[in-house]
This record gives sequence, C-alpha cells and structure tokens, in this order.
Amino acid sequence: MENLSQHVNIYPLGDSAIVVEFGKIISTEIHHRVYGFTKLIEGSERLPEVECVPAFTTVTVYYNPLLFLTSHSDPYGEVEAVLKDLMLELRPQKVDGLKIVEIPVKYGGEEGPDFEAVALLHKLSSSELISLHSSPLYTVYMLGFQPGFPYLGGLDSRLVTPRLATPRKSIPGGSVGIGGAQTGVYPLNSPGGWHIIGKTKAKLFDPALADPTLLNMGDRIKFIPVECL
Repeated sequence: MENLSQHVNIYPLGDSAIVVEFGKIISTEIHHRVYGFTKLIEGSERLPEVECVPAFTTVTVYYNPLLFLTSHSDPYGEVEAVLKDLMLELRPQKVDGLKIVEIPVKYGGEEGPDFEAVALLHKLSSSELISLHSSPLYTVYMLGFQPGFPYLGGLDSRLVTPRLATPRKSIPGGSVGIGGAQTGVYPLNSPGGWHIIGKTKAKLFDPALADPTLLNMGDRIKFIPVECL
C-alpha cells in the first residue's frame, strides 16, 4: 500500500499553526491528498477547536496552544504528533459526492473588457475562446483572495495568459477572469490583475446565508455561455 507520508513537509507557522506540505506543484493528485487530509483533520477528536485551511499543495492547521499543553510535550509537538498519526491513515482518494455548479457567463463586450485582447494573444476567434473556456468541468482547488473566490484547476493550456502588467484598481463582482494558468470568478468588487473575459450573475458569496460561500474545495464548475445576464 502506498505510503502517502513520504515527501511530506511539516513545519511551524508562527507559534499557533502548522503547515503540512504535500509538494510544490499544483496537480490533481496533490489536490486529492490535500482534500483527504483536511477531512481526516476535521473528523479527528484528537484535534479540538482547530481551524483547517487547505490550499493548492498545503493544509495549514491553526490551533490554541493552551489546549495541547501537556506535561510530556510542547503544544507544537503535541499537534505535530497527531498530524503524523493521521498521515498514516491517509489513502489515495478522489473528491467524490460534491456538487457541480453551473455558472452562466456573458462573454465579451462591456462584461469582458479583455476578451478581445485574450483572443488576439492566442490567435483565437471569439467562438473558439468561448468554447475553450466553457468546455472544461473545472475543479475548485481552493478558496482564497476574497471570500468565496475559487481557484480552479482545468484551464485549457491554450488559454494560459500572463496577468496584467498593471492591476486594475477596481473589478466588478461577478467578473470572470484568467490569470496565468488559473481562471476564476471575483465574488466582490476588488482590485485585481487578471484578464476579464466575461461576467456572471451568480452570487458566490452572501454573508446573509448560513453557508455564505456558493462553492467549496472539491466542487466542480461548468461555465455556461449566455447571450445576456
């Protein structure tokens, strides 16, 4: 059976957090490990009142040192030991049973001020750009930058686009953009350096709801081209 504890780096982040790093490269395999380990931590009774923050290749665990202080070890050592034990339970797994969310997108025009520039850069017609961007079933690798902002895996390599040389001071919430090998949706008005190719009316973050984010790590996204919002 594969030992998934190999090549894992565990190190402190300040005096009340630990980072578990599964690698340096964004990949589906590492995403599955991050997801699986996050679920193990969340289900462990040995880690009370911790906050687990998954990212592309890491899981950061924030803890209250006072809850882990024993006569036999320091708080960091106590939490590290639990994490190493949980690592022995980690098995290869896919992120199954999570939702697929369809997000309507109006590409180009006022909603996509960089649409034509991206098409020109990659020598694509408008229809080709829309098809390449909307065809994949994307995976939410992590949420970050803003509440509910999804970093997605699955962008076609033909659409990889360098970020803007000068970030915009304000990008409207709902804007769909490409930055490097990533694509995503700005949930809120914000500065940003991604190329904006369209816009959606989907609300990715609503603080009035019990679960304020539309998406979670592991969810899948399908962009649906529409004529108007």
